[in-house]
Amino acid sequence: MAVGKDTGAQDRIGVARTGDLGGMIRLEGGIFKMGSRDADGWTADGEGPVRDVEISPFYLGATTVTNEQFSKFIESTDYLTESERFGWSYVFMGQLPKSKQRKLKPDRSVKGLQWWYGVEGASWRKPEGPGSHLKTRMEHPVVHVSWNDAQAYCEWAGYRLPTEAEWEYAARGGLETQRFPWGSELKPEGKHRCNIWQGSFPTQNSAEDGYAWTAPAKSFKANPWGFYNMSGNIWEWCGDWFSPDWHVPASPKTRINPKGPSTGTARVIRGGSFLCHDSYCNRYRVGARTSNAPDSATTNMGFRVARDIQG
Repeated sequence: MAVGKDTGAQDRIGVARTGDLGGMIRLEGGIFKMGSRDADGWTADGEGPVRDVEISPFYLGATTVTNEQFSKFIESTDYLTESERFGWSYVFMGQLPKSKQRKLKPDRSVKGLQWWYGVEGASWRKPEGPGSHLKTRMEHPVVHVSWNDAQAYCEWAGYRLPTEAEWEYAARGGLETQRFPWGSELKPEGKHRCNIWQGSFPTQNSAEDGYAWTAPAKSFKANPWGFYNMSGNIWEWCGDWFSPDWHVPASPKTRINPKGPSTGTARVIRGGSFLCHDSYCNRYRVGARTSNAPDSATTNMGFRVARDIQG
């Protein structure tokens, strides 16, 4: 869902930091099995085949970037996100008060996804549009950030976005070919391990996991390697262009630190979000993948950062 065309980078943004390692986890890399053969997977997304991929050592954020962290970037640079420049962004209908829902114009909904509305004034600062705020959500993931916005943050902070392969390597946490970052069961011992939709989508969310919408970035139990919320909560941008079949050829070159195709129209997003439900979108599985246009922004998309290991 694109909110508009990229208006170009704001060239006053310089690298202000050198990639602070606080809150990051060092991964030594290695070979892992990437991809999914889940019976309920999405073939058209290119989840398979399961293949061996080798990853070099790197750092990755234990959590997604929070509103507090993103606000420091804004304060330092006066950067305007693409949603702020366009004047609107996509908000899930259920997050809006009934009074606002009644005033929504049908032509601002997404065809086939009628629960998404383009809301004027919605942005990272005001996630549900005018009248909403971040006062109690500074430790929640920043949302309404496009891939281009995430790139701008990384440039300023001295990071980069993870490749899709790095993201999945970290999300699996050493658990080979499991459905989730913690194992094969969605609710081991009946306990919720992620923030996804419970109830009847899109009209009734029981919030049995404790959160109707976003949860704090450091919620639930981390995976075996210490990463939080790599299933559910928010979709996370990766650096790669999306392709459903680029990775299919069994060429060794595509399996050592793969970075996806050199061109494309959409960027990879991983992890699912608080809106995922097995009735229509079970992409909170660790091998699932999808994409969005690089200038798109929604109330359930954000990012975490990566960094190369120097020397």
